[in-house]
Amino acid sequence: MKDNSVVKKAFVDSVPVAAGYIVLGIGFGFILNTKGYGLPWAMAMSLFIYAGSMQFVCINLITSGASLAAAALTTLMVNARHLFYGISMIDRYRGTGKAKPYLIFALSDETYSLVCRDNIDVPKEKLTVYFFLVSLLDQAYWNIGTFIGSSAGYLLNINSDGMDFALTALFITIVTEQWLSSDRHRPAIIGGAVSVICLLIFGPSNFLIPAMIAITIGMFAIRKMEEGKDAGN
Repeated sequence: MKDNSVVKKAFVDSVPVAAGYIVLGIGFGFILNTKGYGLPWAMAMSLFIYAGSMQFVCINLITSGASLAAAALTTLMVNARHLFYGISMIDRYRGTGKAKPYLIFALSDETYSLVCRDNIDVPKEKLTVYFFLVSLLDQAYWNIGTFIGSSAGYLLNINSDGMDFALTALFITIVTEQWLSSDRHRPAIIGGAVSVICLLIFGPSNFLIPAMIAITIGMFAIRKMEEGKDAGN
């Protein structure tokens, strides 16, 4: 397979990601601009943080004056899934040389879904190039969306009321899809119930961290229960 064929395949495989990332990037850039943080801030976050949903969460953290400790803990909890992504990619990214630091940095949810497949249909000696191109293209899509959104927020007088609901809508869509595609509903039930209880106890400004801690404890409890049942059988 020639290098231009690898480029073409990486682009074709990443087109579905572009459809989502550009739209969400537009939303992020626009909302951040309405909060008083213009194009340089938006592009810096998408270039150096590049954390998708966490960037939306960062908007509220920045504008609410959250402490560094709260920001760090929230980031850890929201992106904890990447710990498992990273572990599962140790062997796949072995031998990727100078590209490895960027591959690790750019491992988003959608990029992971593309590079973790066993049927990529790319010669082994070209895999590093494919991994790099997919990672780079996906971040480029996000940055393109961020640029468009931030620029539009600056140039156009658009009522942004309700636009920050985009992330909530995204999470609802993800949870609904997981509910419909899985027979295991306990995690979703626990997550929803704990979030509501913490919201009522701590209020909308302070419920996130307690909810995440409680949900994590709940997930570990479920895991232990299931392991106990398997051992008993």
